Amino acid sequence: MVKIEGLKRMYGRVAALDGLDMHVRDGALYGFVGPNGAGKTTTIKILTGLLVPDEGKVEIGGEDAVKDPGRMVDKIGYVPDFFGVYDNLKVSEYMELFASCYGLTGLTARKRSMELLGQVGLEEKTDYYVDGLSRGMKQRLCLARALIHDPQLLIMDEPTSGLDPRTRYEFKEILKDLRDQEKTVVISSHLLSELSEICTDIGIVEQGKMVLEGTMDHILNQINVQSPLRISVYQGREQALKILRSHPYVETMTIRHNDIMLNFTGDKEDEAALLQQLIDGGVQLCGFMRERGNLESVFMQITSHEEEGKVLIHEN
Repeated sequence: MVKIEGLKRMYGRVAALDGLDMHVRDGALYGFVGPNGAGKTTTIKILTGLLVPDEGKVEIGGEDAVKDPGRMVDKIGYVPDFFGVYDNLKVSEYMELFASCYGLTGLTARKRSMELLGQVGLEEKTDYYVDGLSRGMKQRLCLARALIHDPQLLIMDEPTSGLDPRTRYEFKEILKDLRDQEKTVVISSHLLSELSEICTDIGIVEQGKMVLEGTMDHILNQINVQSPLRISVYQGREQALKILRSHPYVETMTIRHNDIMLNFTGDKEDEAALLQQLIDGGVQLCGFMRERGNLESVFMQITSHEEEGKVLIHEN
């Protein structure tokens, strides 16, 4: 659906994008994350035709989005991180106004509007004035408006920013519905825990470049390999510690009673060899597994530029 290659954009002498590559497959719910200033907003502005890149290639649905941005209008729905002011419009009038921008009028526009308002849980707010809605309702209305022309691609910039936990949960459920409908969605957000629950794909951008991209399963598998190895000892803790202290792939250990947490740098084969070594050494185990990683941990690892000092042993 979206193919970006070598995207560059300068603001004076500052490179907002420095050769960004990005690939969003059809039907993906793609989480686009990165620290402030990484280039997310610039990328979104280029995708939506609000900004022209200095260099690079952008394709949406197989068409050149830079060469002819006007052709992208019907393909894209956009939910910005703020809501425009429409003081004197009711919810139904707001929806029909935007429907008319895409050539939908009369009964067709009303039916489409009501269908989308029902999808976002605003079907009972049609006669309410837009400026009287809560922030969460406005965001849901903005989403319904972005879907009015049934776009192939939906782009959302921090859609849950500033929302309370209940409203964020409701919004997340709506996103799951869109995923089930096989809509292609690109969502920029700092709420990494929520993205890991709902996204099928993820892209992490840093200093204008894509540093990690892939399906959520693939990335979580990579994270898990870097996560601590937990060993639960039933009998033979001292023997286990003796083996672990001398092991070349054990960098740090944290001991909590009979549970030992390792920063273990080996791969799956090395894990299996360590397990066999412990068993051969007479250690009785009741647990041996990697802790499940999360998106926050890999985000902090990738976007941190400080080297952490190594600690040999922590005993609690």
